[in-house]
Amino acid sequence: LCQKNQPIERKYMKKIVMSVALLGAALTATAGGYLTNTNQSVAFLRNPAQDAAINLNGVYSNPAGVSFLKQGFHVGVNWQSAFQTREVTSQFAPFAFGANNTSDTKLFKATASAPIIPSLQAAWVKDRWAFQFNFALVGGGGKAEFEQGMGSFESQVALLGLVGPELEALRPGFGFNKYKVDAYMHGKQYVFGTTLGASFRVNDHFSVYGGLRGVYATAHYYGYLKNIQVNPGKGTNFVPATAYFALGAKGMEQVAAGNPTLAPVLTPKIAQLNALSSKTKDVTLNADQHDFGFAPIVGAHFRSKYIDVAAKYEFRTAIAFKNESANSESANNIPALDAYKDGKQVRSDIPALLTFGVQVRPVEGLRLNLGYHHYFDKQAKSGLEGDYRNNKLNAGTKEYLFGAEYDLNKSWEVSAGVQRTVYPNTDAYMNDLSFTTNSTSLGLGVGYRVNDMVKVNAGYFHTFYDIYHKESADYNKTSVKGSDDFTRTNQVFGLGVELTF
Repeated sequence: LCQKNQPIERKYMKKIVMSVALLGAALTATAGGYLTNTNQSVAFLRNPAQDAAINLNGVYSNPAGVSFLKQGFHVGVNWQSAFQTREVTSQFAPFAFGANNTSDTKLFKATASAPIIPSLQAAWVKDRWAFQFNFALVGGGGKAEFEQGMGSFESQVALLGLVGPELEALRPGFGFNKYKVDAYMHGKQYVFGTTLGASFRVNDHFSVYGGLRGVYATAHYYGYLKNIQVNPGKGTNFVPATAYFALGAKGMEQVAAGNPTLAPVLTPKIAQLNALSSKTKDVTLNADQHDFGFAPIVGAHFRSKYIDVAAKYEFRTAIAFKNESANSESANNIPALDAYKDGKQVRSDIPALLTFGVQVRPVEGLRLNLGYHHYFDKQAKSGLEGDYRNNKLNAGTKEYLFGAEYDLNKSWEVSAGVQRTVYPNTDAYMNDLSFTTNSTSLGLGVGYRVNDMVKVNAGYFHTFYDIYHKESADYNKTSVKGSDDFTRTNQVFGLGVELTF
C-alpha cells in the first residue's frame, strides 16, 4: 500500500466541492436590461421604439403622452409567448475525463419558455387628465432548465480525473481515469408589476406624469449533483465515489491498526479519503424566494405638429428576498451555497431606468421613432451583503432604438423597429449562473382597426445575441485554466386587442 509514498493532498483534491449555485438561473428579461422587461405590450413587439409614441402602450413606455389620446376610456389586453435558449460552450481540460465526453469542450444548454405572458393596460382620458393602470410581467419572465447541469459545478466533479492518477500512484489498481455524474438545474423567476398613475396636460403642447409601481417578485431554484461515480482500475465498471473512497479509507485504517509504525504516514491519507467521500455525496438545492417592492415613476412629454419629445424616469425598486429553503445537509455545508440557506436575505433590486424618445411625422400616416434607455445597474444591489454582484460592473446598460410605423389605409397599419442593447459586462461579472450578452433585436407587426372601438395588434420580436468570450487561469476556482463562450437566443410572439369607449 505504501510502496510509493505519493501525497494525495494536492490542490485539485481540495477543490472538489459540489458547487450548485443557481442564482439567476431563471429566464431573465426577454427585452430590456438585466432585470427589466420592456416588452409589456404587443405594440412594443411591432416597434420597440415606443418612448415618444402616442398610444395605449404609453401607460408603460410614455405615460405623460397618454394625455394626448382621444377622450374616453381605453383598455388593452395583450398575450405574448417567449422562447429562449441559453448556451455556454466551456473548454476545461478535466471535462475530457467524463465518461460520456469526447473532448475537453462541452456545450451546456438550457431551454427556457414563458408560453403565457399576459398584460393589461387601461387609461381614462378626461379633459386635461389621464388616469392610468398597467399590469405586466416587469421582470423575470419564465423558467430555464439545464438538463445536464452547468459547467460551473461539473467542473468541480471533473477534478476527480486529476485525483485518479494520484491514487494509482499510491496504490496500483486503486486509481481511475473517468467520472460520471447526474446533474440538473431548474430555475424560474417572475416579477409582476402593477402601476397606477396620472398625467396632466398643462397646455396643448406639454404634459407631465406621476405614478407608483408595486411589484411582487417570486423565484424558485432546484438543482442537484448526484450519483457521482468513478471507474476503479481504469476499467469499464463504475462504482459510487462516496462508497469507494470510504472503503479505501477503511482499508487504510485496517493497515494502520495492524502496522502502528505506518500510522503517522497513513493517518493524513485516511483523512483525505474520508474528505473525498464526504465531498462526493449527493447535493440537492431547493430554495424559494419572494418579496414586494415599490418605485415612483415620473415623466414629461412635449408635442407639436410634426414632432413629439418625451422622457421618463423609473426609480430603483429595492427587492430583498428571504430564502425559504429545504436544502440537503450536504448543500448547507458548502460555503458557495450560502446565498441559498434558509433565512438568508438576498438582494435583487430592479435598477432605475431613464428613457428619452423622439417621434417625427414628416408626412401624413408615417411616424418615425428614436429612443434611448439607460439602466442604473451599478446602483441596483444584487446578491449577499458584503459581496454585491453589481459592484463588479463599471457602468449601466444602454439601449438604442429606431422604428417606423405607416398607415396603409384607415384600417391597416404596419410597423417595424430595431433595438441595440449594450451591457456593461465584465469578466468578473459574467458566469454561467446568470448572464446575458450584447444583442440586436428586430420587431415587426401589424395593427388592424376593426372600427372606431376595436383595434387588433399582432407582432413578432427576435433577438440576435453576440458571443461573449471569457478566459480564466483559475476556472471556477479550480486552479486549472479554462474558458467559456456565452450566448443566447430569443423570440417572442404576441397578439393583443385595444378597446376604446
